Amino acid sequence: MASQKNTYLSDALNLVRGAFFSVAGFSCCINLLMLVPVIYMLQVYDRVVTSGSLSTLLMLTLIMVALLLAMGCLEWCRSKILIRAGARFDRLLAAKTFDVGFKQSLYSGGRNNTAGSIQDLNGLRSFMSGNALFAFFDAPWMPVYIGVMFIFHPLYGWVAVFSAIVLGVLAVINEKLTRNLLQEAGKEVSLANESVTRTLSNAEVIESMGMLGRLRQRWLMRQDKVLLWQSRAAERGASIASVSKTIRITVQSLILGLGAYLVIQQEITPGLMVAGSILLGRALAPIDQMIGAWKGFVMARSQYNRLRDGLQKLLPEQENMALPTPVGEVSIEHLSVTPPGAASPILKDISLKASPGEVWGILGPSGAGKSSLARALLGIWPPSAGKVRLDHADIFTWDREALGASVGYLPQDIELFDGTVSENISRFGEIDSEQVVQAAQIAGMHEMILSFHDGYDTRIGKDGLMLSGGQRQRLGLARAIYGSPVLLVLDEPNSNLDDLGEQALTRALQTVKQQGTTIFIITHRPSVLGQVDKLIMLANGAVQLQGPRDEVLSRLKQAQAAMQQVAQNNQGAVNG
Repeated sequence: MASQKNTYLSDALNLVRGAFFSVAGFSCCINLLMLVPVIYMLQVYDRVVTSGSLSTLLMLTLIMVALLLAMGCLEWCRSKILIRAGARFDRLLAAKTFDVGFKQSLYSGGRNNTAGSIQDLNGLRSFMSGNALFAFFDAPWMPVYIGVMFIFHPLYGWVAVFSAIVLGVLAVINEKLTRNLLQEAGKEVSLANESVTRTLSNAEVIESMGMLGRLRQRWLMRQDKVLLWQSRAAERGASIASVSKTIRITVQSLILGLGAYLVIQQEITPGLMVAGSILLGRALAPIDQMIGAWKGFVMARSQYNRLRDGLQKLLPEQENMALPTPVGEVSIEHLSVTPPGAASPILKDISLKASPGEVWGILGPSGAGKSSLARALLGIWPPSAGKVRLDHADIFTWDREALGASVGYLPQDIELFDGTVSENISRFGEIDSEQVVQAAQIAGMHEMILSFHDGYDTRIGKDGLMLSGGQRQRLGLARAIYGSPVLLVLDEPNSNLDDLGEQALTRALQTVKQQGTTIFIITHRPSVLGQVDKLIMLANGAVQLQGPRDEVLSRLKQAQAAMQQVAQNNQGAVNG
């Protein structure tokens, strides 16, 4: 399995590998053409100046200009290839990266910075498409330039070797000094972004209770850590870069003096004196560029590692055999569920069987595991033991896209999406107007929707109509029952409803039940219990009571009466 998990990122890189080979080929031609100014200068100094031939100067100039124009075209082509390779790399991984963020949000309850994987992909694409990568393609040509300098004169070659070693050591020092700092800064940036996301998503609570100043201060403290790490890394990197640049310019100047000495000794020509300085600058330029681009390289490496780790956790998609449309028979067999990241199970040894058309109520105090049971019923959280079966098939063996049309879910926190009312009800699939209206009518929303300024075409969300809590809940109910699902899970469906909304919910439950839908309702309010056939009472993740509604309610009343009697007896004993 481990080998399969690694294929997403490696496959994407393999598919764009040809582009990197093309860039390497273009880099070969470009670096060879970099010798043109040196050769031109040699010819001008050693041929044209000594001979005084204007025709030779003209032809050499025309050839030089033509070759440099060709080099400019190759540079442009090389940039275009990398840009397109980066775009293709992004397209190959965009869907999987989105899935990584979705899974992280699904298993964390939305607590993670789910945009982090997408930001990492964008950062990698930018690095792949940017000019910083050219330094790594040009660096292998440094030995060629040094070899040419040995041809000019052995002393030139040894100066170049010494300079390259010094700058190479500086590059290694730069990497050692900045790597950990930049990694720490990246971690703090991720945490700071997550903090901002949570703050913005709870703006109303923060504003109403005057929490902004304290939360802002917490964010500023984390931001100060980011600035501290980044500043330290930048200062060290800038110091190394300035030393590197100073050494490179100094050596280029000193080699002119060496060239002058060699000219005086008649060991080289004046043209070689100037050409050697230019060629040395060209040989050392990639190292200088790599030092300057090292921060981007370290960040790209961290982004690559995070993206790889996220993709490794995303299991390869398996094509499951298509199953018949379910009828809604649900069975839970000795189910235990451990929330992602938790050490102990929150549900323990739950078993029940629901027939099509039955309505089950799920009761229990806060923290009893009711919402966790809902997530397990829908196949959102995998069981640590036992099975959840729909029509005798494990819920996890169903294709989620195919099963989605047969399932409806109304969570406690209703999230509607930017789009029209009809798009939200139809779950952003192909809009069936008749079914959209039918779902709205069952949920008691039809007349209310018609009162909106654009009816079913009214946009809701950030840039559209803002709905009240009750309207959102009823619209979420319409979305849940759209398409006549065979399994409907409602988590506190009346928490934001007024009396009219409660009546509409009761009618909706009666209608959906008559259609043969299996319904599970999590509720604290007794008004919904009249529509329930069976009840399951949870406490501390285990079943306390289970059975027909009237029987369970009777036993609850008896238990409450017994507890009250015990309390009265204890109070009487104290008073006595």
